[in-house]
Amino acid sequence: MAMKIDQDLCTQCSACIDECPHEAISEDDDGSIVIDPNTCVECIDQDPPEPRCVPACAFDAILKA
Repeated sequence: MAMKIDQDLCTQCSACIDECPHEAISEDDDGSIVIDPNTCVECIDQDPPEPRCVPACAFDAILKA
């Protein structure tokens, strides 16, 4: 499973990009922030095993897919 970004809530601040240890989050050609579902592992391999992007988002724009 992967996280996803609610584009209606996302302000394109890019804080989540810096927090992703797997480089699964990037900026699309149109400036939208996107999460690659093939790369995102919800940080299950981190300690603690929780998504790093969620607390980095001040706008609650990142959700479980």
